[in-house]
Amino acid sequence: MNPELNRLHAYPFEKLAQLFKGIKPPADLKPIALSIGEPTHASPEFVKKTLVENLDKLAVYPGSKGIPELRQTIAGWLGRRFSLQGIDPETQILPVTGTREALFSFTQAVVDRSQKPLVVMPNPFYQIYEGAAFLAGAEPYYLPCTQESGFIPDYDAVPDDVWARTQLLFVCSPGNPTGAVTSAATLEKLIALADRFDFVIASDECYSEIYFDEAVPPVGLLQACAAIGRHDYARCVVFHSLSKRSNLPGMRSGFVAGDAQLLTPYLRYRTYHGAAMPVQHQLASVAAWSDEAHVAENRRQYRAKFAAVKSILDGVLPLSMPDAGFYFWARTPIADDDFARRLYGKTHVTVLPGSYLGRPGRGSNPGASFIRMALVASETDCCEAASRIRHFVSSL
Repeated sequence: MNPELNRLHAYPFEKLAQLFKGIKPPADLKPIALSIGEPTHASPEFVKKTLVENLDKLAVYPGSKGIPELRQTIAGWLGRRFSLQGIDPETQILPVTGTREALFSFTQAVVDRSQKPLVVMPNPFYQIYEGAAFLAGAEPYYLPCTQESGFIPDYDAVPDDVWARTQLLFVCSPGNPTGAVTSAATLEKLIALADRFDFVIASDECYSEIYFDEAVPPVGLLQACAAIGRHDYARCVVFHSLSKRSNLPGMRSGFVAGDAQLLTPYLRYRTYHGAAMPVQHQLASVAAWSDEAHVAENRRQYRAKFAAVKSILDGVLPLSMPDAGFYFWARTPIADDDFARRLYGKTHVTVLPGSYLGRPGRGSNPGASFIRMALVASETDCCEAASRIRHFVSSL
């Protein structure tokens, strides 16, 4: 077996299962999970209808490049959403079977393992970044995201010798787990660094459509490129998904877009990788990317839940509203894993310890003493969970 497999950390939810081993939560309390970022809002009916109407496409092999209609629809959405003057659906867009597999496979295609490469990533982070780096033969380099820095890495503190070895930089904006949005100015700074040191920027923007101010959506990497006249998006790619935007995590539909000089060889990789999206899913995706009404309603529901939960927990946990996304990233009065374990045992509410999402690179683990609460359940359940958490914290 590939010896790099031994370097992979247990996934956070495996750790959580071990943490809860032997605990029997109160049987009279309904279990409420705030631990996993799995959307539970209703999937759009018109998307399901399109999927059903095209089940005859089960008899068709899907192409790795995706159908032209989907790539053209994505190009139109990118243009509208991020004010792009033009993006070529033929060379600058690839549909993928969810961004999780794309983040992983793109790393395998980009990294030149003969050069002692670094893959730079935020810390805490989505664990795929780290696993993809290990299995590509690279070393992860962790950039702490602390409360003091607004949960954005301090890129100015990264030494030149680190940038010189960097082949891939992961940006996550809005961030998982913190919800912090990287500014256009910071993205432009990163583009200049990528030019100077010749590395690729991979921007994970899967939470970009969950935000609170309808007038101020989060900026994207391609948008920052376009603002400086970089319409070839050199060294830059973005990853988007229908999972959070459209409540379709089970459809495994997303896309990669950006630099054609990167996507052309990546497409060659994908023809061997064998992760083409089924045609019926592609047609359903066309319907989803073509509609914004259901996305606006999705945001409305999240806004209501954030307001309600914050009002219940104010004065008990030091909650700050994230810039975007559907997580509360809350500091705990005791160790985060102890907090999660005791909370589960007392209240049947599940949250994720922040330390499970971070690494102790160059000092302490920046995820320690935080918990991630995913407000994906119904508003009723989120409020009930918040009330139980309030009572639990008050009893500490």
